[in-house]
Amino acid sequence: MEIIEQIDRWREKYRSWSPKGSGDDLGGYPFIENRRAPLSPARRALPMMNLALISSAGAYIDGTEAFDTKAAGGDLSYREIPTEVGAEDLRFAARGYDPAFIQQDLNVQVPLTRLREYEANRVIGQLNSVFWSCCGFITEAASFVDATLPKLLERLMRYEVQGALLIPASNLCHQTVGLAARAIELAGIPTVCLAVDRQTIERVRPPRAGYYDGEFGSVAGKPDFPEHQRRILDEAMRWLEPLGQPGVRKLAVELQTQVEAARGER
Repeated sequence: MEIIEQIDRWREKYRSWSPKGSGDDLGGYPFIENRRAPLSPARRALPMMNLALISSAGAYIDGTEAFDTKAAGGDLSYREIPTEVGAEDLRFAARGYDPAFIQQDLNVQVPLTRLREYEANRVIGQLNSVFWSCCGFITEAASFVDATLPKLLERLMRYEVQGALLIPASNLCHQTVGLAARAIELAGIPTVCLAVDRQTIERVRPPRAGYYDGEFGSVAGKPDFPEHQRRILDEAMRWLEPLGQPGVRKLAVELQTQVEAARGER
């Protein structure tokens, strides 16, 4: 199975596309449309799993080289960052999303606090000692697949990752993390993606994705609302357990938050 189905045809469409207006204008962009999704069943339960986090929010450590948000086709590099990093030491090269939420609360896109809680409470075996970050506004999807994903897979294998949670930040990020999830799954590591853009995530067809009616730049939950963040992560990560079929499903998180609002709890 291919990461991008009929990749030569997609390359032709991409070569004939040119952004209108600013370099971030996606009008007429040929979003990838896959028909099938790979699937690698989990070999162990979540409480025994070494879980990796992959973010497309453009996180990098203060004082190190930032992602190039002006690159025409997108910055194809990634960063490997210790999960013990403090929020005050991270900066974000935001492209395609408003960074206001993540500047308020890191966990809306890089939920390290929530995942450390899960580790402490044995919901997961352990959070991998590093997480991976890219600037997911990448129009040159084929180059990302050819140049970036093999290197990322090598690092995941080096750390003996047994499951991966992928979180996009923008519209185009949904395509980027979906492609990454397909590649990781084809390498035998089960994945799950969060999503707030159902159309894009369904087009790219990652193995497992959970979507809800949320906002770009705050995909892992509302800022300073840990209960909401936990609810989203709880529902999504349960899907890493053995599952017969790949797919994209809606997370049941909106109804409960509406009830809370009616009660005056939020």
